[in-house]
Amino acid sequence: MAPMLSSVPQVTAPEIGLTTDKNIAFDSTPSKKEASVVDTTISPPPDGGLKAWTQVLMGHLVLINTWGYLTSFGLFQSYYTTALNSTPSAVSWIGSVQIFCVYIIGAFSGRALDAGQYRPILIVGSLLQLIGIFMTSLSTKYWHLFLAQGVCKGLGDGLLFCPTVSLVATYFSTKRVLAMSCTASGAATGGIIFPIIARQLLPTIGFGWTVRVMGFVVLFNAIIVVSIARVRLPPRKTGPLVELAAFREPSYTLFCIGMFFNLWAVYYAYFYISSFGKDIIGVSSSTSIVLLLVMNAIGIPGRLIPALIADYFLGPVNTIVIVSLFAGTLFFCWAAISNVGSLYAFCILYGFFGAGIQSLFPASCVSLTSDPQKIGVRTGMVFTVMSIPSLTGPPIAGALIESRGGSFLYAQMFGGAAFMGGMLTLMSARVAKTGWVWRKRM
Repeated sequence: MAPMLSSVPQVTAPEIGLTTDKNIAFDSTPSKKEASVVDTTISPPPDGGLKAWTQVLMGHLVLINTWGYLTSFGLFQSYYTTALNSTPSAVSWIGSVQIFCVYIIGAFSGRALDAGQYRPILIVGSLLQLIGIFMTSLSTKYWHLFLAQGVCKGLGDGLLFCPTVSLVATYFSTKRVLAMSCTASGAATGGIIFPIIARQLLPTIGFGWTVRVMGFVVLFNAIIVVSIARVRLPPRKTGPLVELAAFREPSYTLFCIGMFFNLWAVYYAYFYISSFGKDIIGVSSSTSIVLLLVMNAIGIPGRLIPALIADYFLGPVNTIVIVSLFAGTLFFCWAAISNVGSLYAFCILYGFFGAGIQSLFPASCVSLTSDPQKIGVRTGMVFTVMSIPSLTGPPIAGALIESRGGSFLYAQMFGGAAFMGGMLTLMSARVAKTGWVWRKRM
């Protein structure tokens, strides 16, 4: 589970909804509150330099605090199932609601950057994250955790993710893919940091203080983020939030359906790999956390390599079709795993392809959109649609595990079939856009 904007085609600023056209009339000027972080001059993206790469660092830290914490939910899933004597499906709703909030809120919070309200969003989102984490450390019942970690932390993540990634994109043109990949890799960095904290501290100081230590890491990052964040472009009028006419285009509709299937399955392994290691393979609690750590760590090359392949060779749609095929095949193979060595191999391979799916889908949406002025609204619409499978996928998998008496077979088949359905539908979206010319880069 991770950010999804690490691969962005080489487009001009208007194509991402952030214009540098001097003829645009801005509807407002930066408020005094915003003045300290807004550079009011309009100029071409610096495409490098200290200030630009400082914003990449800022974005990387935001992704650690958002998707890095989210992709570590597997360690919470395993702990809550045992400590609360709860079902896997019920526990997974906590993590699913977090992801749901990132997508459903992100579809609207991205507009805050255009409207000149990034600093208020940044501060409020960071505060909600911290409140959610520290209240999680005090929680003793399921509904406490649902509200603190699922709702409060999820709302904070949703406020921060989309506008931060959009801000970083405004600083780059030819180096945008590299910059966005470095930003998105924060999800993998966080996916290493938080499981290491849990592995080292959980057995010695207990759950409450372990989560508080994670909260102090998030607080440290948030202080740096607020200190160095700088908005490059002045405020402007925002575009429409919805363009229903997009669904009349077969390629766009099929793309949404294909990614719905993919997002139904992609987070399942991140949630349940630790539980699978403990309950099915019989590894220790410490080793089960290492499995999640390995899967998240591989997400760094998993975001960078597919993004570069898409950018220089195949195009994002062609690449995500191939990546979805491998991810689905791995899910079917997961059902045959019966020892620790094979499980580590699965974590490495799926960590790569699972991260690739997450990083490629916004860029794929961009490549299917002919009108650059509609890219922002159409990407936001996809985010809204993707909130539904992200919310329901892991709980469905948990219910399938329960129905099988603790066996993961039904859930593994469900995930594999979802990936294959997504792959075939994405192929159909490509054909609807370009016909049967398979060599065309798309």
